[in-house]
Amino acid sequence: MNLEKNIKDVIAQQLENGIVENLISEQLKQGVSKALEDLFSSYGGEARKVIENKLKSVIVPYLETYDYSEYITKLDHVLVETIKEASFDNRKLLENFKNLMIEEKEKTMKLSDLFEKWKEYVAKKVETDGLEVEFDDGPEYEAVEVRVEVERNEDRSWSIFEHATIFFECEHDEKMNFEVPISLYKRDEQWDLQYRSNKELKSLRHLNDFEILLMRLSQNSVKIDLDIEYEDDEVTPNEEPEPTFG
Repeated sequence: MNLEKNIKDVIAQQLENGIVENLISEQLKQGVSKALEDLFSSYGGEARKVIENKLKSVIVPYLETYDYSEYITKLDHVLVETIKEASFDNRKLLENFKNLMIEEKEKTMKLSDLFEKWKEYVAKKVETDGLEVEFDDGPEYEAVEVRVEVERNEDRSWSIFEHATIFFECEHDEKMNFEVPISLYKRDEQWDLQYRSNKELKSLRHLNDFEILLMRLSQNSVKIDLDIEYEDDEVTPNEEPEPTFG
């Protein structure tokens, strides 16, 4: 009887101290916290989606219309200084990033001008193994044959778009070759360039100069004027033959 009485006294005392209310309050807090956690969870949380959509509706248009030219100028200075101190691999990555950030002032480029840019790239990078050495104007490698050609797709007659591909080809060195998809809204006169490449930061060190140019034209929405649809030419490599001594 004394034991039972002691138990009752302890229970009565704890009830008077508010332990039940405290326990209920604690569990309620945990329940609300868990419910909110689930509500804002990154895995389909409804509240998170609502907040995210509201933020996008306000922030994204602001970011799209903001003038970043002042910051790009500052960034250019920072990158130049960083490039000077970087290792070779990182220097190439930073140089490519710097060139990719250049703003294209002209909103249209003629295909003939783009062809000239590609020929400059070929002259710098074309493989010279297997080329004859000529001595007409001093020792130099023989020229390689290059061409640009526009191949139009067979689109539906009812479509409001036309599609085509620009092919830059060098028979001697296929690594120089590029194919660039373009499209035309039939009410426009110039074509949209749609060059896509791997845009991960780590891939920038592996991109060549012409790829960077194409990516920059594409991201700046530069239109292509098809002033030519086929042209061939010859390009003399910039690399000079090693001197030989008889």
